[in-house]
Order: sequence, then structure tokens, then C-alpha cells
Amino acid sequence: MKTVILTLTNPPELMLEGQNITPDNVAGKKAAEIAALDVWEGKQKSALGTYFAVAGDGGATAAETKIILRGDCTRVKRIGQQMTAGEIVIEGNADMYIGGWMKGGKIHVKGNVDSFCGIGMEGGELVIDGNAGHHLGASPRGEWRGMQGGLIRVAGSVGNDTATFINGGTIVIGGDADIHVSTHGEGGTVIIKGNAKGRVGGQMVKGNIYVYGTIENPLPGFQMVGEVEQEVDGETATFTHYIGDLGERHPTAKGKTVYANLYTRN
Repeated sequence: MKTVILTLTNPPELMLEGQNITPDNVAGKKAAEIAALDVWEGKQKSALGTYFAVAGDGGATAAETKIILRGDCTRVKRIGQQMTAGEIVIEGNADMYIGGWMKGGKIHVKGNVDSFCGIGMEGGELVIDGNAGHHLGASPRGEWRGMQGGLIRVAGSVGNDTATFINGGTIVIGGDADIHVSTHGEGGTVIIKGNAKGRVGGQMVKGNIYVYGTIENPLPGFQMVGEVEQEVDGETATFTHYIGDLGERHPTAKGKTVYANLYTRN
């Protein structure tokens, strides 16, 4: 695997749209060609090299390409958007839409990210060592389909509206979650190892939520059905099992009604 190092030398005054920073766009290019890739600061189109020093050439394919970003990327959006393979390492913080619509590969953020990261995600792995903002793994605004596959792992806490319209994939949150988790969920799994503020699983018809801590304001649409022992994220524990959201219409499979599952750790 070949490595391309992008070092931020000229931080943007506005937010920088960095959707071309993917192994797919870098593969097969020399350093000078990578520096010539388009980025946008507001309405101004510029070359990537205007902001980043570029070292190294891309691999022959996206799968053979690794990108390392150095410097404070708090104002750089859309890194890894729609990537299909390869690896990206962000050695600090990053802005919004990191890993949006990604289909494969891995992104590792060694800091915090802002909102809308991993939206519409179909595959791959997004690892965040810090905290994430709002709408993590959710649907884009105006769309009804959110995360469909892949894995998002956040070591810290997350904002509100995580996994809205989730259809598949897994989100693991090491800390706490704000309000609205898996709203309108139709599949997938969300694991919260801290506490949840409330409104967990509202209008959810399918999928799984695990909460290791407390839910501040549980929804009345979930009914307790018993206790179960399950292995979750490599750890076996006992959970209280709820089904819901009972206020919604639910599909049937083999003559049985399908419900969403909410598990709280005992």
C-alpha cells in the first residue's frame, strides 16, 4: 500500500469542501496531480495544493492507497465521501460529512468530528477516537434512507439524531448519546455504552438498540418482554429486553409481527 501525506499548511478562512480527498480520487496519481485536485472554499474553487503540502504518490488502485492528513482539519468537510476502498487517517479533528455515503475502506479520525458523519453509509469502517456531532449515521436531510451497512465506532459521546432512518450496519458509541436514537429505524444496530438522553427508538419498526447505562426519558411505546443474555461487541452480558415502537405499523414475517428491539443492561 502506498501512502500519500497531506499536511495542512494554509488553513482556510471558510469551510473547505474536501470530497476529492479519497483513495479513489488519489489512486494512480503522482503527488503533483494530487495537488491539482479541485477543492472549494465557499464559492471559490482552488487546487488542493493551495492548502495542503502533498508528499507521496497514490497506489495503483484505491485499495492500495492510504491517505494521512496532518494538521487541524476542523474546517475541512467531506473527507472520504463516497470512498469505496483504501484507508484514510486524520491525525486530529475534522469537520462535517466525514465518511458520508462511503461504501468501503476505513477512515480513522484521531480526534473529534462535527455533524452528519457517516450519513447514508453503505459499507466500510469509520472509527472516531473522540466525540461526534449530530446526525451520525443518519439519513441526509430530505431522504428516508439512512445508514445501510458498515461500522461506525465512536470512542466518546455523540449528539442528537444518531442513526435516523437506519436500515443496516452497526454504530458503537463508547460514551453517551443525546436525544433521538434510531428514529424511524428499519434495521441495523446501535450500541450505547454510556447513557442516553431520551427518545430512544421513536417510530422504530425494526433493528436493535443496546443501552448499557440509563435512558433518561424512556418512550412509552416499548414493552418489556423479559431478560436475555447476549454477546454484544465481544462482551457477554444480561439485558432487559423491550419491543416496540408499539405505536407504529410493523411488518410481518412467517406470520409473526416484527418489532424493533431495545435492550438495557442489567
